[in-house]
Amino acid sequence: MRTRVAVAVMTALLALYLVVAVQYGVTLIRVGSPVGIGIGIALLVFPVVAAGALVAEFAFTVRAGRLGRRLEADGELPGDQLPTLPSGRIDREAAAEVFPRYRAAVEASPDDWRTWYRLGLAYDAAGDRGRARWAMRQAIRRSRAPRP
Repeated sequence: MRTRVAVAVMTALLALYLVVAVQYGVTLIRVGSPVGIGIGIALLVFPVVAAGALVAEFAFTVRAGRLGRRLEADGELPGDQLPTLPSGRIDREAAAEVFPRYRAAVEASPDDWRTWYRLGLAYDAAGDRGRARWAMRQAIRRSRAPRP
């Protein structure tokens, strides 16, 4: 619940920022100087790019969450109880030890979205957020593919 509130607050703040940026962009374009016009156009383009990134991020989050709930409902989420540090974070060395099992599962079943999702969880536990997101995208893509 706290995460949803935080996301809602951040989205509202971003929306406010984007509205102000558009207003300043229009004001600068109306000034009529070449520099003002250039900056004004940039301020109009940036909100469009930011809004697109925000929509893509929300879509990724919703789709990955949906797959996670499907795995949980089927009882297929990894049951590894990895040791945690005093801070509550998963011990990366322990995560690295179980990682090869998930990578081997993907190699054995590369078209199964479940293996990709679990690999993404393993990457995330190991602290490799970039690869975790990449693996989750693979899971999302494969979950949408028609079955032969």
